Parts: sequence; structure tokens; C-alpha cells
Amino acid sequence: MGLTKDYLRYVPAGNFNIISSANCNVVFLTLQGQIGRFVAVGAAEHILIWDLRLGEKAQVLPGEKAVVTALCASPNNRHLAAGYSDGNVQIYDLKTVEVVSVFSGHRSEVTTLMYDNQGHRLASGSRDTDVIVWDIVTESGLCRLQGHKGPITKVTFMDKQDVLISSSKDTFVKFWDLSTQHCFKTLTGHRTEVWGFALMKNDEYLVTGCGDYELRVFKLTTRDLYNESIDPLEHMTATLELVTLEEGDDSTTHPLQCIKAGSVFRGSKSRVVALTSDSTGQVLGCHGTDKMVELFYFCTEDEAQLRQKKRLKKQRKKNKQAPEELEANTGLADQIKRLKPIKASGPTTNLDLVLGNGGELRVALNYRDNCVKLFTLMTSVKDAEPNCLREIVKQGHHSQVRAVAFSSDNLAIVSGSDDTLRMWNRPSQTCLRTIDVGFVQSVVFVPGDRHVLAGLRDGKLVIVDVAAGDVLEEIVAHSKDLRTICLTPDLRGCVTGGGDQTVKFWQFELIVDQQSESKVKVLSLVHNRTLKLEEGVLCVKLSPDSKFIAVALLDSTVKIFFSDSFKFYLSLYGHKMPVYCMDISSDSRLIATGSGDRNIKIWGMDFGDCHKSIFAHDDSVMGLQFVPNTHYFFTCGKDGSIKEWDADKYHKIVTVQGHAGEAHSLAVSPNGQYVVSCGSDKVLRLYERSDQLVVLQDEQEEEREQQEEAVAEKTVVPGHSALNLPSKRTIGSERAAESILECLEVSEKYQEELDEHAALQAGSSKPLPVPAIPLLMQAFNVKTPEDFLLETIKRIRASDLEEGLLILPFVHVCKVLTMLPALIARGDCIEMGCKVALFLLRLHHAPLVANKLLLPTLELLEKTMKEKVGELRDLVGYNMVGLLSVQGELEAREGIQLFRDATREQNAKRRKKREKIKRTIMAVNTI
Repeated sequence: MGLTKDYLRYVPAGNFNIISSANCNVVFLTLQGQIGRFVAVGAAEHILIWDLRLGEKAQVLPGEKAVVTALCASPNNRHLAAGYSDGNVQIYDLKTVEVVSVFSGHRSEVTTLMYDNQGHRLASGSRDTDVIVWDIVTESGLCRLQGHKGPITKVTFMDKQDVLISSSKDTFVKFWDLSTQHCFKTLTGHRTEVWGFALMKNDEYLVTGCGDYELRVFKLTTRDLYNESIDPLEHMTATLELVTLEEGDDSTTHPLQCIKAGSVFRGSKSRVVALTSDSTGQVLGCHGTDKMVELFYFCTEDEAQLRQKKRLKKQRKKNKQAPEELEANTGLADQIKRLKPIKASGPTTNLDLVLGNGGELRVALNYRDNCVKLFTLMTSVKDAEPNCLREIVKQGHHSQVRAVAFSSDNLAIVSGSDDTLRMWNRPSQTCLRTIDVGFVQSVVFVPGDRHVLAGLRDGKLVIVDVAAGDVLEEIVAHSKDLRTICLTPDLRGCVTGGGDQTVKFWQFELIVDQQSESKVKVLSLVHNRTLKLEEGVLCVKLSPDSKFIAVALLDSTVKIFFSDSFKFYLSLYGHKMPVYCMDISSDSRLIATGSGDRNIKIWGMDFGDCHKSIFAHDDSVMGLQFVPNTHYFFTCGKDGSIKEWDADKYHKIVTVQGHAGEAHSLAVSPNGQYVVSCGSDKVLRLYERSDQLVVLQDEQEEEREQQEEAVAEKTVVPGHSALNLPSKRTIGSERAAESILECLEVSEKYQEELDEHAALQAGSSKPLPVPAIPLLMQAFNVKTPEDFLLETIKRIRASDLEEGLLILPFVHVCKVLTMLPALIARGDCIEMGCKVALFLLRLHHAPLVANKLLLPTLELLEKTMKEKVGELRDLVGYNMVGLLSVQGELEAREGIQLFRDATREQNAKRRKKREKIKRTIMAVNTI
């Protein structure tokens, strides 16, 4: 029945007005071999890479539906990890702009991401209080770390040790040993939420920030447990010990010692929003809820000693202290130098730092009002002031967009926000003009597309010249907010409605500009008539045949009057809350209304009868407009969704991709080809009518699958909590299980046919025809059941494999295990076969061991795995020895040292040189 009437699908044609999302961090990227020039920011569901030198978009990494909430660049600058609001993590290749890997494990928004120093592992933290470590190479989860009681705010790998540090809103900072996957230390002295932390000076210091103006600094040192008389069992039993900030020393059972070294007091009194350090760990950036961004420089050992000498020299001159104090250890006052703060123009949400050659520090700030700025500061110059190098502010509104409208030629779009009015070119989606007018509530193009009318919250009606980008006139149209503007059908005037309970009619006229020397004529409005009402006006529409005027009032009714005499005609009542939007069809036969009660109603203009009432949105309906010359109309609501409806059949046609947050308004182009919408996420979304047909049954099936996926994510599989898998149950994992079950079923039938053929062939002297290979196996280009199983598992996404195996019934698990020895024995899929075998054995250990029929299979599997893994280990060792031999020959032939040995020798020489200079300075000072 879906093809009884053809509908054409509206597809996304681009997002504009968005520079950066406020709920995502900013990250410096190294592209084209240049550092500090490109930054990546989240822009709703997409990722924008801005070229700060040119002020233009360098790349766009497209997303799907979920909003980007966290970004992290890989150490080799080849990939970019992005976390989304639905809990997924995607890895992008910056060269090909393609998604390399997808990880599904979190059940809510991803809040932080961090690579390790080699880029082989990725840690993600979420609002679900879990931390997951992902293996980038195998594209699978390594472990899920549970222990926090609040949303995770930041995670970081330590460079020197296999340790992960995480902070949360539960006021705790936890240290995780990744080799044993347990928490061995917890800092509990913070009184409020820990909003961030940073590792400084090659993991020597840990700086944490919470809800006060104090930055707590901890000294991190490592103890060698092998050279000390510490019982390993005693160390392992002390894993959950809490360490408070007030303790002067740390427990001796922990290899990683964390001692509070002091505090750094910020100049701002607000809470910490983010703490960020550069890749070298020398500069720390901190900002709060105010407009101040503070910078701290962690000095090197030589710089710290020089600062200590100057400080002690001043103290000795002032207090006449003994010279023996020159041998005192350097403190935080000598280690940390406060740089000049950056005074931002507005509240910032995140920052990123990069320290270049010569001590040039570059700071990228992401502002809450949809803009990105780049600052530079010379750390080697004393009291250097930060300078703003580049700001990206003109490409979008800095507040929520309230109203949009199309020009009559479908080529221009006007949008109004809380402070400005902007003109957009639809084909290129670039901003043409920006005019400061005030809080805009409604906009419309004047016939001819040379002027725009804007209704403001203070009741003014503003006339804007599009070409010049100037305000021609401000008319005090209403004493309260002007909420709606509608052009008359003859295009000679307009009608406005406001909160002062009046509807006013205006006529366009050209008047002589008295301020101009040339006395040219400019557009103006002349007030003709006024319709007074008993309630405030929310929306006004004129019927295309010029007979009626419909007025939506605050009493939840719609009054219809004759437009020429203002005589009352109809009253449309039935909504339980005020009607925020409405529109009349092009043939003046239907009127559709949208209300705060989340319903849309379709009325007849002849008798005012309600044809249909539809529950349309999950929140208030804010925008509604008919497609010209049709009975189709679009609606948008505070739930962020945008939907297309058929007013004749009374059903929904399609739901297009909506906004992240509230949708405030929408507009349909005069030719019906385009639709544009605006919302609280500061994104203008453009949709274009395509040639694709919409089949209603397919749309309903897709919505049903989305609901099932949402239910599947909340469903807990028995045994899942015990395994603590770093993944979640999704539609992908269910499809993986279905594909494995289908593979086993087809393989079993085919194997029965082969056995039957072999039995018949043994009793026959003539050759019998071999059974045909099943069509599904032919599609996979395989000939044996083992190859079919292997190809099926290979096509399953790595992050869905374990969840798919978890759903398999025990009978089919036994069938898989019986086929694994032959697969592993082949030698070309040892890793995959062992991974599947070990997971199934760990999951179903008790019933498998109790099944006597499977004991021979398990013994064969154990023998095969040991043999093949041993061969693989020997092969890797042989290759390693071969590479070392080649390295030795190259070093002997060229007379140089390669790789790590040369680096160690250089570091040793530098260390000896520094110690020699230090001893010389101390000797001179003692003399």
C-alpha cells in the first residue's frame, strides 16, 4: 500500500551558520606539515577543520545523526577520534576523510577521549560513569573500568607506566593499572566535582581542578618494588586503598607514589571548566565560567634553579638570611611561572595548546557563542601580552536562531537571532550580510527581495536594505513584542501581530529620504488599519484568496475574520494550549495549526470543522508551513524533530534529520524545492527535494528498527554483567548473531547432503552428481563450511563480535567449537580462531566441561591452539632476530647507531653534561 501515492523525499542539502558546538572541545591538528594552523571542532553531527590562517574550512568530516561531544587527535596526526552523544566512538582518517573504525560500548554521551603515547590504545569516558580502553589495532575493546559514581570528566594515559588516570564528578581521581585492570589508588580530598586534570613535565606533576579557585599539584614518583623488601601479595591486596590529599606521604605498597606538593591559586573565583596542557607538558591552560583564561609555565630544571637563586638572593638581601639556604630544594614557586592571562570576549567552553619552536605558545579557544579564536604568546619573553591572531566569528550567529525566511527567487535566506540579522546565499551557504538589529522574532522578504522586514521583541518593525546591509527605518509598530509578520496576497503590504492584543495592516510606499543629499526614494510602511482583540496575538495568516485573516491568540483559540470588514467568521477551538504556528493552503481550503499541546489539527476553511487531530511531536509545535500548491506541510517542534505530513490522508510522510535541542522555526521555498529550519543548536539545516520515492511501509519499518535498537541497548543479557564486556548490545550485534546462526544452518544442511552423497557413492559403481553449493555460500565465494564460517566472522565488525557470540544459544556454540580446530589448523586465521575459542570457553566454561561428548573436541582444540600459537611465536621471534641482525649489519657498515640505542646514548651524554655544569655552579657558589 506504500506505492498507492508517490511522495518525493527531502534529503539534507547542507548545514550552515555553525562554527563550533559549545559541548565539544577544540583540538589542534597537524596537516600539511604545519603545527598550530588547523583546529578541529564539533559542529552538531559533523566535524569541521578550520584553517586559522585563511579563516576558512579546510575539511568537513561528515557524521550521521548523533552530536559530536569529544575529539582527540592521534599522536601520529593521521587519525582523529570522535565521541558522540549516543555513546559511539568513530576513528576518522584525515587523508581520506573516511571512518576507519567504529566502537560501541557506552550507553550515554562520550565526555572525553585520549590516546596513549604510541596511538595503539584509546580511552573513552562517558556519562554512564564507565571508562573503556579500546585497541585501535584489532578494533575491539580491551577492558571496561568501573568504579566511579559520577560522569567521567577526563582520562589520560601515563607515558612511563601502564597506568590510566581518570577523574569524575564524584570528586574522585582514580589510578588504574591496565595490566591487571584494577584501581590501585584513589584521591579523595576534593570537596566538589573534579572537572579536569593534567599531567605536567613528563608525568612528574599531576594538577587537578575542581569547583573552587585552587589548583592542587601532586608530585608523582615511582618506587621499584623489585629492589625493596615488599611482599607482592601485600601490594596486590592494597589495591582499593584510598589516599586523601591531606596525607603527607603515600603508602609504601603502591609502586606509584602521589604526594601533594602544594597548590596554585587562580585569579578567577569561578569553578574550573577545563584543564589542558600542551603535548610537551610544559604549559598548563585553565579557564572557568568567566572570561579569563589563565596560563602556567612549568620550568625546566635549569630554569627552576635559576629562579630559586634569584628568589633566595632577594630574600637574603631583604632578611639577611644565611647563604646555606642556596642548597634548598626548589619548590612550586620556582617550578611554576604564571603567564599573562587571556581576557576572552565571552565565556569559553574549551581550549587547546601547542608550544612551538622559540617558545611561541598558541592557544585555540572555543567560545560558547559559536566562534573560535587563536591567541599567541611568547613564553620566553617576560610579561609578554597575548595577541589574537585570528578569529572566526563572521560565519554564523552568536546566539540561538529564532526565525528564517526564503526570498521569492529561492536563492537567498534570511535568519534572525537574539541580536543580529544575517543574509545567506543558498547555493554556496555563505553569509552575505550581517546587520545588528536586536532580538528578532519574525522575518520576511519584501517583494523584490531587496528589503527584509524584521519583527523585534521590543515591538519595533525594522526595514533592512539587503544590498547595503543597513537599517533604513525602525517603526514602533506595537507596544509589546512583535511576534509575527505576514505579507498580503497582493504583495502590496504586510500584516503584523503583537503582544499588545492588536493586528495591524501596513502598506508599502516609497518616500523621499530627507537625510540623503540626492533625495532618493526609500521603502517605508504606512499604517492603514488595526484589528483589536481580547488576547495577545501569537500568529497571523492571510488566506491566499484575500478573503480571510486567521489570528492565533493566547487563549488557545484561532479566530478567523473577514479581511476587508474585520467581521467575525469562525472560531477554531480544540487545542489545550496556545497555538504557536499555523498556515493556510494555497487553495484556501485547509488551515493547519500547531500548538503547545504537541498536537497539530487540520481544519476546513469553509465550516471550521476539525478534519483530523494528530499527536505530532514530543514537545510544543513551533513551526508549520504548507508546501506551495500542495496539501503537504512541514512541522518542527521543541523536541528537535522535523516532519512532513499529508493533510489529505492525515498521515506522516517522513521524519527528516532534526536539531540537537529545540527547533524554533522553518520555512519552505516558494517553489517547494527547499526547506530550511533553525534551532537552539545554532544550525541552519537545509533540505532539498530529491527524486527518491518515499515508501511509507519502509519508513515505518525503519522507525520500528530504531525503537528496537533503543530497547536492545537497555536490555541486559544474562552473564553480561559478570563478563563486563567493553561493548554494548546493538542491532549490529544481533545481526552478527543472526548471520552466524544462518551460516551454521546452511553449513549443517550442506554437510548432510555431502554425507548422504558419500554414502550413496560408496554403494554405487557409477559417479553420482555432487550436491550443488548453496547460493549463500556461492555469494561468499566459499566451498566448505569451515571457509563459510570464517568468512562470516570476518564480515562482522570487531566491536560487535563478542556481543554477537554472547547471544548465540549453547547448541550453536558447540557447533562453532567443533569447526574451530580445522580452521586454526590451517594456519591463516590463528588469531581470529583463538579469540573466538577463548571467549566461548570463558563464557560457557561449566557446561562445556560437563559435556562428555565435547571433551575430545576440547582436547583437540587445546592441542591445535598450543601448536599453532607456538609456531606463530617462533615466527615472530625469528623475524625479530632477523631484524636485529640487519640492524647490526647496517650499523657496522655505516658507522652509526639506529633507533633507540642512539637516543639512549644521547640522553646519557646530556645528563652527564648537566650534572657536570651543576657541580661547577655549586662549587663556585660555595666559594
